[in-house]
Amino acid sequence: MAAMATNGNNSGVEKYAVVTGANKGIGLETVRQIASKGVTVVLTARDEKRGTDATSMLHNTGLTNVVFHQLDVLDPVSIESLAKFIKDRFGRLDILVNNAGASGVVVDEERLKALNIDPETWLSGKAVNMVQQLSPSGARIVNVSSLRGELCRIRGDDLRNELEDLETLNEEKLDSILKRFLKDLKENTLESGGWSLMLPAYSISKATLNAYTRVLAKRHPGMLINCVHPGYVNTDINWHTGPMPVEEGARGPVKCALLPDGGPSGCYFDQTEVASF
Repeated sequence: MAAMATNGNNSGVEKYAVVTGANKGIGLETVRQIASKGVTVVLTARDEKRGTDATSMLHNTGLTNVVFHQLDVLDPVSIESLAKFIKDRFGRLDILVNNAGASGVVVDEERLKALNIDPETWLSGKAVNMVQQLSPSGARIVNVSSLRGELCRIRGDDLRNELEDLETLNEEKLDSILKRFLKDLKENTLESGGWSLMLPAYSISKATLNAYTRVLAKRHPGMLINCVHPGYVNTDINWHTGPMPVEEGARGPVKCALLPDGGPSGCYFDQTEVASF
């Protein structure tokens, strides 16, 4: 879908956006805030009923510029269907917010709540042992990331250097890193491999997402392509352990989606401010 995006500055021309995983949480609030700026937004979700219910709710608040289309980001047929819908209905895509995601961990939520882990412990990574015991302007692309993917949280120096070296970063290198991770995961050698031990699958997915953001930004200088940590938001993905409301958590993704021409690209935002990868 990114290839459908247009370049050039056409102020006053209607803009079209897609937000993935948008029937609830940060995704839904991102849709609401972008749509409130007059952008036509395609709200997508895996579950059609949940997606249409969310869209109807926004319509009832006056945001009739929101439309729904089903999307499962793991299904190529579903992705192709959405791309065809956008092309046929709008002819282009100006903003893509990649919000859909999962933690990669199965958790007993009642036990998790009973632990009463404070937000600072979560953010510092000190909860690892506790958790693992539980089972037409220029186009904008926004990849919703996490502080779990920050390079300072990767334990291995070699791995950290690989992900930091923009000159050698490419899809092949990132695929190789992910294959190494899967191998170490299967062989229970994550610690010796230098991987993060706090939500390791989620963490490496976000670290490579951040790296891929830089690859895309370098390849497409006419677009503004950034990744953003929205904050520790109260959502399903963290089992509602976050203290931040979704209204505040959506500010970063929305800011990146609506950056003015000439804004930063290939950057990592910690909420609304550019930060170090």
